[in-house]
Amino acid sequence: MPYVVAEPCINCKHTDCVEVCPVDCFYEGPNFLVIHPDECIDCNACVPVCPVEAIFPDDELPEKWEHYTQWNEYLAEKWQPLGYVITEKKDALPDAVTSPEEARSRGLSEEDILDWE
Repeated sequence: MPYVVAEPCINCKHTDCVEVCPVDCFYEGPNFLVIHPDECIDCNACVPVCPVEAIFPDDELPEKWEHYTQWNEYLAEKWQPLGYVITEKKDALPDAVTSPEEARSRGLSEEDILDWE
């Protein structure tokens, strides 16, 4: 059961999660992080450190975000050969939210992710 980065990460990119990942399975895009499902060892280390509660076990992903399972896999496969693995914490994006409540209220659309391709 790999973990999945979901919508609350969009336009935030807090990277606390990458520092605790023992297998370096996070990949970084312009405004979002993803977890490579074939590299994730299901250790749960990333979940409690995410300030916006954007990381879920794939079997506990809220139904409205189920498609993020496929997006994490697709984008990780796309970004892996480009060397977009992220292993060290960076500053969050300038407009990053700082709480789960704020993340839930942003109202981002799926186009925010699809525009990366």
